[in-house]
Amino acid sequence: MDKLHIAVLMGGWSAERPVSLMSGEGVASALEERGHTVSRIDMDRNIAMVLNELRPDVVFNALHGCPGEDGSVQGMLDLMQIPYTHSGMVTSVIAIDKELTKQSLVPEGVPMPEGKIVESKSLYESDPLPRPYVLKPINEGSSVGVAIVHEGSDFGYPIDPKSKGPWQEFETLLAEPFIKGRELTCAVLGERALCVTELVPKNGFYDFDAKYTDGMTDHICPAEIPEDIKEYMMELALLSHQKLGCKGVSRTDFRWDDTLGKDGIFVLETNTQPGMTPLSLVPEQAKQMGISYGELVEAIIGEALWPDQQ
Repeated sequence: MDKLHIAVLMGGWSAERPVSLMSGEGVASALEERGHTVSRIDMDRNIAMVLNELRPDVVFNALHGCPGEDGSVQGMLDLMQIPYTHSGMVTSVIAIDKELTKQSLVPEGVPMPEGKIVESKSLYESDPLPRPYVLKPINEGSSVGVAIVHEGSDFGYPIDPKSKGPWQEFETLLAEPFIKGRELTCAVLGERALCVTELVPKNGFYDFDAKYTDGMTDHICPAEIPEDIKEYMMELALLSHQKLGCKGVSRTDFRWDDTLGKDGIFVLETNTQPGMTPLSLVPEQAKQMGISYGELVEAIIGEALWPDQQ
């Protein structure tokens, strides 16, 4: 790859800011090691002015959460005519919204849990689904604000408004049935599903801390699962990537009730800007497939600049 001036956009003000800073620093260091000129940008409200002054060849979008992952930054970069990595504006708007994602993927044959949007205040009167069920924000990632409500939970019955949970932070939530079983994920790079990783959190729940605290989760890569299950998950990850219109790299997360075979596989979400930290899953899967971290970063940039050549 020719040497480029690359602006690495990181930080911002979402709940996932610390993760974004780690991702961005990893990307920036790898690009510098490969001879590129890198401008690190901790995004602030004056981001358009900063980018207009820099005029980089391409922006590596290492932001997580809103507004870097919800189409806002993508729309701005489109207007500025600056190439950028990962998915475009329309895909980002859809994929960040868990209900819009269902509406896009379920008709295409992607199995996803049934669910419904609920007003948080309604939870204090009755449960929206039979317990156990999951409550999650509609447009947050990294398991931010996810709660599992089961028979023996200390949230109350019905939920006590004074109990700590996402109902205190968000006016509306997505309620889904809890799917027992195993947590797995598959990354797609370009038009290629990489492999499947099983995630075994030591506290029993793959939450924010389990994702980003060293030693809190065992990554089994590749997952020790039947070949037909692995192939089906890879097919679903690629299908989700394609039907949502993802670019560069994505990661699709699954729950699998292994007592039901293929019928127990459910897609939870497709992440259009997965993490690039030392504990992140996409670099780990790329390494498993013989792709170094630096090669991964350049491949993502390559699709942003020359999509027809990837």
